[in-house]
Amino acid sequence: MTSSQKVDVIVVGSGAGGLAAAVSAAHQGLKVIVVEKEPVIGGATARSGGWAWTPGTFFARKDGIQEPSEQFQTYLKSVIGDNYQKENISSFLDAAPRMVDFFHHKTRLQFVPGTSIKDIYGDLPGAGNGHRSVGPKPVNAKQLPPGIQKILAPQYYETSFLGMGIMAGPDLMGFLAAARLRPRGLFHAARRVTHHVWDLIRYRRGCQLVNGTALVGRLAWSAWEQGVVFRTQSAVTRLISEDSRVTGVCLGTGEIIKAKYGVVLATGGFPADKTLVGKHFPKALSGQKHYTLAPDAACGDGLRLAESVGGYLRIDDYSSPAAWCPVSLVPYFNGKQGVFPHIMDRAKPGSIGVLSNGKRFVNEANGYHDYVSALINKTPKGEPVQSWQIADSQFVRRYPLGMAKPFPIPLTPYLRSGYLVKGKTIKELARKCGINPEVLANTIREFNENAKRGVDPEFGRGSTPFNRYGGDQENLPNPSLGAIEKAPFYAVRVVPGSFGTFAGIAANERGQVIKRDGEPIPGLFSAGNDRASIMSGYYPAGGTNLGPALTFGFLVGEFISEGRD
Repeated sequence: MTSSQKVDVIVVGSGAGGLAAAVSAAHQGLKVIVVEKEPVIGGATARSGGWAWTPGTFFARKDGIQEPSEQFQTYLKSVIGDNYQKENISSFLDAAPRMVDFFHHKTRLQFVPGTSIKDIYGDLPGAGNGHRSVGPKPVNAKQLPPGIQKILAPQYYETSFLGMGIMAGPDLMGFLAAARLRPRGLFHAARRVTHHVWDLIRYRRGCQLVNGTALVGRLAWSAWEQGVVFRTQSAVTRLISEDSRVTGVCLGTGEIIKAKYGVVLATGGFPADKTLVGKHFPKALSGQKHYTLAPDAACGDGLRLAESVGGYLRIDDYSSPAAWCPVSLVPYFNGKQGVFPHIMDRAKPGSIGVLSNGKRFVNEANGYHDYVSALINKTPKGEPVQSWQIADSQFVRRYPLGMAKPFPIPLTPYLRSGYLVKGKTIKELARKCGINPEVLANTIREFNENAKRGVDPEFGRGSTPFNRYGGDQENLPNPSLGAIEKAPFYAVRVVPGSFGTFAGIAANERGQVIKRDGEPIPGLFSAGNDRASIMSGYYPAGGTNLGPALTFGFLVGEFISEGRD
């Protein structure tokens, strides 16, 4: 083994948490290296929507929204309950506004405010009605340094249109308006698609970066300008310690890199590790393959490294080991299979989710985490944990149904591949899907009667600001409720998936990895999904993975630069 270089800080992994730590430390003049075992950077962040829950920012104050930190604490306590992590959450709420201000004004990471994005549990004390989230401002890939362009992960194909990312908000609304043949929507869609096709012809990739790809691109651009060195295809196999302090890493090649001040673990958690998933995920999922939106590289490397020097997995006081997301499996002609996250379609009027018994089991317009939690809990013992999203022909013309796009994109490829199932009647559709036909027909009949009145007595769909925000504001009296009655009818199978893991490396309010006795391990830090979530297995709002990831990455870089460890 050889020691090839010495730096101040080593960051292992290149998602939001790791890159935030790298930029934060480098901004203070520290020499930083990011080592990534994959050929590209970005991890699960590059596949995400890119929105971060960061309450109390200058964006909110600029819009006249003055919310005290106590209000955010009240909301989180209402959601989390007895497992509320006081020190970690206080640290996050205090630092999140500073983090947003730092990146927006001192780096290439420009944000846009989520003025209308609601907290998920709007009926709980302290819940917000907007102004608590930020997302990355879109960026053209050609603006990025050539070195970053070469290693930046592409847009996640399943949530794109032919590789073109679509951003939540006005961009998405423009495409949905095009499906209804509205002039402004058609112009917007034509302009975006034309630019994308031109980029493909000229550069062989889409250059209009949005969502998580824009977040990674802007963070990496910021890091590059601060002199951060990127090493891809460089797996870390073990940590180097001297006198109980972590002082470096050993790569798979045998090369040793020394760190003067610290090593940051940010490898993405363990959602792709079969052994850890089998051990820690619900028993109801035993025997089923787990489908994660994270890359295969998110397989517990950071956790194993932390455990090798005294760190541990925090999971016992968590309500859930993972951030659940309902997904459908997309078969491709080459034999491969894509994983599509059902984020926006469930709340649109004119569809429901049912079990194989033909009954609904959840308020479909609630958060994605809640959908899967209910699916796991309500599936009869011994049956596969799966559901079916049912819709009619009017729905599939107006909105996406899973990966199937609305008009004018044809449904034929999805029907031929078996991704979508089609039936002339509800009962025919049910038989094709293996659903109880009589029960499904009764379920839809009752649902339709109530939907026309704008109510859902069974689950209260459309009763919260979050529900209504995810619906169609033109659909009255309830944006989230619409009858399923225009033949033919369609279905897509939906199974449990995840964005990543909540359970992770135990760390304190400064981002230091800690032992079971609470003592920090000198020189070792954690951020992103490697770090145990401060939300204790709950999902209070969209972006409660990325918000803490960015914030604790920022704090780790700040803490290391102050030389207090």
